[in-house]
Amino acid sequence: MARYASIRTASWLPVSPDASVTGQYRALPFPEHWHGPLLALCNEDRRKPLETIPTFRMDQVVQALAPDVLVRPRPRRGENADFWLYAPADIPDPLPPVALQGLIGAWLKDLRPEPEHRKLLTETRAALLEDPPVWQESVKVELLRCPATGGGTAAPDPRQFQLTTDWLARRILELEPYDFGAGKLRFHAMPRGPRDQGAELVSQAQQFEGGAGWFSVVLNITLQTVPFDPLPRFHLHCHIRRYATRVSATSGHLYLPYGRRTTVLLRPRVPWLPGAPASDRFAVARLGWSKGGHGWVGGGPAGMLRGMSLTESFPDAESILTAPAEWLQDGMRAAVVYSTAMGSHEVGHGLMPDQRSRIVEWAEQALPEQLRPAPPLVHTRLSGSTPGNPRREPSKAAEKLAEERKRAEARRMGTAFALRHLFPDTDAGDLPCLEARLFWQTPVMRDTAVAAFIAHLDLKGDGGAPEAEAVYENTVVLEWQTPELTIRLRCRKLVGSLGQNLPLAKGSRHSRDEVTAAIAARRRQVAAFVGEDVSATTPALALVEIDRVKDFTSPDHDAKFALRLGCADAHVLTQFMAVPKTAKGYKSEKNKEFRAAKAWDDGLRQLGVRVHPEHGLGDQLPEGLRYAAVWMVRKNSRSRTRWAGHVPVAVLVTPDPSGEGLARVEGWDDEARSWVPYPVMLLRLTKRAEVPTGKVPAPRDGESEVTRPSWRADMTEQRRATEEWLQRLRPKLRGTPTLLLAHGQNMRSHWTWLQDGKAVTDKFKDGHAPSRRLDPDLRLVRVRTARNRETAQWWALNPDGANGLAAHLWRDPTADSGKARVYWSTTPKARTFKLSVAADKLAPRVNTKGKLTIDTDKAAWNPGLVEVAVLGCHLDDGDAPEALALAVHQLRQAPDIPDALSLPLPLHLAGLAQEYVLPTRAEGGEEATIGTAADADPDTAAAPGLATEPEPDDLAEQLLLWTEETTAS
Repeated sequence: MARYASIRTASWLPVSPDASVTGQYRALPFPEHWHGPLLALCNEDRRKPLETIPTFRMDQVVQALAPDVLVRPRPRRGENADFWLYAPADIPDPLPPVALQGLIGAWLKDLRPEPEHRKLLTETRAALLEDPPVWQESVKVELLRCPATGGGTAAPDPRQFQLTTDWLARRILELEPYDFGAGKLRFHAMPRGPRDQGAELVSQAQQFEGGAGWFSVVLNITLQTVPFDPLPRFHLHCHIRRYATRVSATSGHLYLPYGRRTTVLLRPRVPWLPGAPASDRFAVARLGWSKGGHGWVGGGPAGMLRGMSLTESFPDAESILTAPAEWLQDGMRAAVVYSTAMGSHEVGHGLMPDQRSRIVEWAEQALPEQLRPAPPLVHTRLSGSTPGNPRREPSKAAEKLAEERKRAEARRMGTAFALRHLFPDTDAGDLPCLEARLFWQTPVMRDTAVAAFIAHLDLKGDGGAPEAEAVYENTVVLEWQTPELTIRLRCRKLVGSLGQNLPLAKGSRHSRDEVTAAIAARRRQVAAFVGEDVSATTPALALVEIDRVKDFTSPDHDAKFALRLGCADAHVLTQFMAVPKTAKGYKSEKNKEFRAAKAWDDGLRQLGVRVHPEHGLGDQLPEGLRYAAVWMVRKNSRSRTRWAGHVPVAVLVTPDPSGEGLARVEGWDDEARSWVPYPVMLLRLTKRAEVPTGKVPAPRDGESEVTRPSWRADMTEQRRATEEWLQRLRPKLRGTPTLLLAHGQNMRSHWTWLQDGKAVTDKFKDGHAPSRRLDPDLRLVRVRTARNRETAQWWALNPDGANGLAAHLWRDPTADSGKARVYWSTTPKARTFKLSVAADKLAPRVNTKGKLTIDTDKAAWNPGLVEVAVLGCHLDDGDAPEALALAVHQLRQAPDIPDALSLPLPLHLAGLAQEYVLPTRAEGGEEATIGTAADADPDTAAAPGLATEPEPDDLAEQLLLWTEETTAS
């Protein structure tokens, strides 16, 4: 690590604010004179009339059948005018009149397919074709230069997010194919729609020499901004996309679980639209479950292909599902994107830094003279990249044992400290008591969990464990006395069906009311069961043994969330561990000791037990600095439509002046308007987990009619409520120096002041009132991660060998040292990933031992680049933004956690609080989809985790399931 003095990011920026490139396009405006006839057609016999014309499905078909056309969001009335479709001027006639007419006819049939509207449909089509839209030639668009906001941040034109990245992608396609030693990669572009903010290039499919797995290298180009920087940035992200080819021996099909959809990349032999030019780009469609089995979602792109006349038949879904490898081998005519829900894959995900750096260097040959690579980042000028109490990993066995005992002692001290805060009435001379419970299902996991509990806290003896197995039929209480606290562990078998399937009918699809009723019934049963033994009036902790999601009949049958809510009703916090299995595909038997230890550690975390990273920066930070973090939990009132609600959460971490790594962890109780112990906040959050009984999203797929608010109106209300919540919280941060942390991608959609385009240094805004000076005791730091590709991929520069990885806080050496507010944090690779930084996923290589090795089947993980932006501080009072950023960097390195966190510890704790609001997520990975809606800020509700950056097979985000209003634009 020491040899790496700087890192490079895969990002480019203009050579100056005046750098300019003008793009030449053909552009097609949306005919506004169509608005009346189309709206009349859509609103015929509709109880709730639409206000705008839904063009989303039409946009999807244009993406699939005319991939060279760039589809822009149609501007709402009153907004700045923009064109609907763009195509580079050098592409001949990308959408001929005959092809456009066919699309319009199919679109109208799709809007109103009912037989009773056939006459109106014919009249509307005739009215539209009387005055069809005409492509405008020589439309000029500025691709680089952009103005700056009042805060000094670049404010690109909305078109630049799509058109400029597409322009750069086309320049890369003009390069000679990428030579990786054993072959060459030729890339093809993907179609881009109105909500795809960047460009994407996909190489031809490669087959793993050691197996049957197929994969491609994917390049994504996105336009990003950095706070207070007037120059935009272009990020190039490289990753691996794997394809599904494994056919089940029993069904003869690809395995695609019920309710899952996956993207299929298509390359037709001839253009599907009559008269359309040939394109080298992929087309995109989606496969999913349909009536009677799997098929194209809606019959093809947006369901419109069923009524269209094509020059070549659209690929048969059944043929692709039964012989996916043959379609791949046939010029990649169809490639089914793999997702982890389909099972294992022979190819490992991701690229390691040296290979990524070589791909980026090849792509940089396409840069025009107006763009340059971002300068390498260098070490912070301050010393102490690690906390003052860093985690130590000795190599000798005796030293390891001594270090582990030291950590166990720190856990006991931290537990005693947390319990004294939780029970402030405890006499100073009395030892606090930890009440823990173990609800077990199998004797082997019970014994494993007890042993892990003893080892985790370094307890002496077995606590009085009985020798006879029959004794465990009743509650068994184990007890230990330590110098710091008294510990009691109550072991009780999870009786009856409490840990089994929820009482739902067989099958995979159940209504919200059925699931809600089943959860409520099991919740009451669990609360009664827990309360039978000891009635807890203050938070206790329970470790619960339960099956994994895939072991239940369906995700709806999963009992975890009902168990969590029921235990919470009895004032008991919960942490789960899986029942050990030895069947094929299960690893829970082999690693049960590790899982049990991790479960106890996570459980104690819910009690507020954490070793706090001491900053060690002395007087460079305000004396007595504490840390607050805000987090927005997104919950769903209906799983089918994902109608998002919101629950803001705040956590306050106050380091103890003793210097022992102790810290008081509290959470904000908005009803009480006060800070309460962290476990108390968690239990009170379960009140927010109730499924709302008011308005829900509009029905789909034949459901009954329901009224719901528009997306915009609902978001406006959520923002107002969030700002009012912040206004109630902010006064409680006064009186003591406080560093307020927020995660940009998580919080900015509700607290808009965090957005790049609105933030101003050393100001604060949490409502409609104008921004004002920051409170004297408050500092504001926004953290941004690689989600949505908003921070660049990176590698450490090695002049003497393979580029690698480095852990440090980094700064831009070209920035004004007195005005710099943005820094970047990197941490070591997770210990469990040992792949060499020189690993090659495309060709065999010679390793350090001189042997030929193949890395294609190995998973590659890289630490993500975390942006730390000091939005607000007090320079006149001696604040140093670099010192504040370094403190945040050190907060990612908790001494009691083996690997670094992706977020600072206070934000990590705030994000994990959503476990008490959201049901447990299904295992097995996300749906494999192509496309993202970055302009709609589709932040997921995923809790922060370790600092490793996963390399997805898809584009890293799921598509939004659009509401009527968003699809209308």
